[in-house]
Amino acid sequence: MAEERRPVRPAPSGTRHTVPGALLADLRGARHSHPGELAAVLASWSLRPLTGGRNNDVYAWDGICVKLYRRTDRNRVEREWHGLRHVAELGVAPRPLWFDEHPSRPALGMTLVPGSPADEGVFPPALLTDLAGATRAMQALPLTEPLAAMARVDSIARYVARLTDEWPVQLSEAPGDEHTPQMLTLLRRWRAGNDACLLAQPAPKVFSRGDANLLNWLHHHTGLHVVDFEFAGFSDPAVDAADHVEHISACHVPDACWFPLTEAFGDRDRARFDAARRTIALRWLAVLWKQRGHRPHEFLRQLDRVRTLLA
Repeated sequence: MAEERRPVRPAPSGTRHTVPGALLADLRGARHSHPGELAAVLASWSLRPLTGGRNNDVYAWDGICVKLYRRTDRNRVEREWHGLRHVAELGVAPRPLWFDEHPSRPALGMTLVPGSPADEGVFPPALLTDLAGATRAMQALPLTEPLAAMARVDSIARYVARLTDEWPVQLSEAPGDEHTPQMLTLLRRWRAGNDACLLAQPAPKVFSRGDANLLNWLHHHTGLHVVDFEFAGFSDPAVDAADHVEHISACHVPDACWFPLTEAFGDRDRARFDAARRTIALRWLAVLWKQRGHRPHEFLRQLDRVRTLLA
């Protein structure tokens, strides 16, 4: 079958790229088909499934990463396209090639980057300096539209809203749960600390990937690369530094490894950084509280973390 091609937005380099329309049509058509049909499509196009796509379908094809989105809420596709274009000159992320604005299953094409995530989420502390440097380099780029008008998904304001508006309601609906009294006590302690007011104050805007999950960083002998820009937008250095320290994927990384790097992340506001750490850690506790039935060990570990931070 001849491959149907149609022009799309040019990549940042100015090179004209085209959408592999027939390939995408076959992939979309096989989405709800028998597994054998999808396997046949993959074989016919020499597509290799890639791990780590989570909510999307990701394939390697002729030196290109083809990403079909199953979730398009919160402008995920547009955020990733603009985020990848924004950092393209740094060489730390895939270079975007084309954007197919399909009404239900949009797709991006981007270059493949080498490397793999750490086994079982154990990020080597020795690479944290490189991670901080790459993050700071992305922050240092001039923030332009449309990213300058788009707060990162799960912004610090959103975290505060979850803790002040949503989680108290959820806790009130579980009065008999053995953990509810502890959760309410920690919430009251956090409110008394006035972190929400401090975090509502203006702060310098910088580019943010919006996702501090360490599994998005791929290490390779040629260097460190990062993928997944679906939550990209603007944030501020103190909040993004705190987000890296308190993300649950970093639970194995000792604080002593992070703290010498906070300035490398661009953070100069220790009070805001500390307030963001407490708020982000409590937000993760709220997430794990809802999943305490099937993630009990992670929940209890996060409970200890929050107790320490709010002590």
